[in-house]
Amino acid sequence: MAGVQIKDGEYTAVVYRLIKDGRYGEAVQILSNELQKQSRSRAGLSLLGYCYYQVQDFVNAADCYDQLIQINPEVEEYKLYHSESLFKACLYPEATKATFLLDSPAFQSKVLKLQAAIKYGEEDLSGAKSLVEQLPAEDPDSEINMGCLLYKEGQYDEACKKFIATMQVVGYKPDLSYKIALCYYSMKQYAPALKHIADIIERGIREHPELSVGMTTEGIDVRSVGNTLVLHETALIEAFNLKAAIEYQLKNYESAQEALTDMPPRSEEELDPVTLHNQALMNMDSKPTEGFEKLQFLLQQNPFPPETFGNLLLLYCKYEYFDLAADVLAENAHLTYKFLTPYLYDFLDALITCQTAPEEAFLKLDELAGMLTEQLRKLTKQVQEARHNRDDDAVKKAVNDYDEALEKYIPVLMAQAKIYWNLENYQMVEKIFRKSVEFCNEHDVWKLNVAHVLFMQENKYKEAIGFYEPIVKKNFDNILNVSAIILANLCVSYIMTSQNEEAEELMRKIEKEEEQLAYDDPDKKIYHLCIVNLVIGTLYCAKGNYDFGISRVIKSLEPYNKKLGTDTWYYAKRCFLSLLENMSKHMIMLRDSVIHECIQFLEHCEIYGKNIPAVIEQPLEEEKLHIGKNTVTYEARQIKALIYEIIGWNV
Repeated sequence: MAGVQIKDGEYTAVVYRLIKDGRYGEAVQILSNELQKQSRSRAGLSLLGYCYYQVQDFVNAADCYDQLIQINPEVEEYKLYHSESLFKACLYPEATKATFLLDSPAFQSKVLKLQAAIKYGEEDLSGAKSLVEQLPAEDPDSEINMGCLLYKEGQYDEACKKFIATMQVVGYKPDLSYKIALCYYSMKQYAPALKHIADIIERGIREHPELSVGMTTEGIDVRSVGNTLVLHETALIEAFNLKAAIEYQLKNYESAQEALTDMPPRSEEELDPVTLHNQALMNMDSKPTEGFEKLQFLLQQNPFPPETFGNLLLLYCKYEYFDLAADVLAENAHLTYKFLTPYLYDFLDALITCQTAPEEAFLKLDELAGMLTEQLRKLTKQVQEARHNRDDDAVKKAVNDYDEALEKYIPVLMAQAKIYWNLENYQMVEKIFRKSVEFCNEHDVWKLNVAHVLFMQENKYKEAIGFYEPIVKKNFDNILNVSAIILANLCVSYIMTSQNEEAEELMRKIEKEEEQLAYDDPDKKIYHLCIVNLVIGTLYCAKGNYDFGISRVIKSLEPYNKKLGTDTWYYAKRCFLSLLENMSKHMIMLRDSVIHECIQFLEHCEIYGKNIPAVIEQPLEEEKLHIGKNTVTYEARQIKALIYEIIGWNV
């Protein structure tokens, strides 16, 4: 409405027109301005409260209705709207108190439902249930509320049946479809969950094209649709968040991120807590600083998604901010029992202890591992008994329980192994893994880490191949989906066991896929073959063959505009620094042609490395590296200067 002149007394007509068009945010601005100029009229306050409610600004809506109650205490509708606004703002004690002022028989059913919802929000499930049972049996809301209570109690199948039965009576409703999808998600039945999500999205796009679904993903710049009641009624935000969660669980991380950008566009301050949480979690690898900021912000809000507390602590530990994790635990002791399971608390406690007392941490982890192994053995027996009795439902439940227990056991095992990995005691790491073979021999994370620890011992390359090969063969048709370091280590293992043909075949396969990808997307940087060659070059340098090793490193980074990056520079500079150390000690001599090749390579790195960070900084570091020094260009110049200095000493 910028630039529109509204004459005195005409603003009401303009506001009604805006409300009719669904432009509640603009209506709020006009009403707020007008009500500041004149005494707060009943009509103006009523419209303002309604508009605030529509844009889901429930605190201000409650304030408007509170003022209306002071002006007209006899109007029961204002008391109801006031109570509902307080409830939506999660001000549960105030909302409960407000409902007691409603004594009109006409609102008895609505008051009961509202009081039950408040009890539910306060997690007083027995109180909520007793109120729901007072509703008429034929009221569809009664069945929906019972379904919600069953869901909260973990009875997902029974809750799902309630929601499906209700939808058969009242017809299709997006929020009911979402509740059904949520039940399927909680039962890990992702296919039917995704079907209901697809229905919600399809209807939302068809019936509300103005909500701009998918526009942000396509790169189209569209304005915020705001938090309107229409958006809330479509359940699109909830559906996209659930879709993102499912894709994340299935490890389809790009699809999970896309689900978040597909949702109707809103500005940062309009985002709901669940969307903020999911954005933080699913973009953590690319935007860790933003991710931590969002999770820290959410922890100060009321309410916040229950997973926020545990995820923030786990991410602090992942990035090795153990002090911050300990501080958050200490400062939020009241949240520990509510949001952390005993397993998660013990696991986090052990991880934090690793920093100061690794031996004590190992014992804590060992105790946790012992408890989980006992649980896994019991569940194995249950699976066998259920199969013997040919009870498919019991088999499914026992297998799901086993998988859940295994997913708890693997992180504990890896945390134990990491203690000895950091000490470079690879034999002890291998011993820890061997003890767990009974349960983990089919788990991809376990197999990969066993491969790594065998590779690091330098005399077990053949055994390492046995673990690396199945991972690569499983993805042979899409080999670039395999981590570059796995491919590199497998190639080195082939070379070290005189299987050069296998190494060359694997490298040809990588090269072929990279060429195809470069053709499809010329601007995309691809590092797989580069890293494989860098690791092979590093191997030769480690064995003292610097002539061949350094040449391999240099060739691997051509062309520099596509192959030079933070990771590839890391491998390259390690070889150069090792070379310089040995040259300075007069342990090796290089031919002039190789030195000339090194200088030329570093000059190319100077040219192409101006905007490439030499080190990826940790997201929460207070002291940032100097912006001019944290570049490949700066480090390349330093290495070149050292070469000149050493050559000068040897002349």
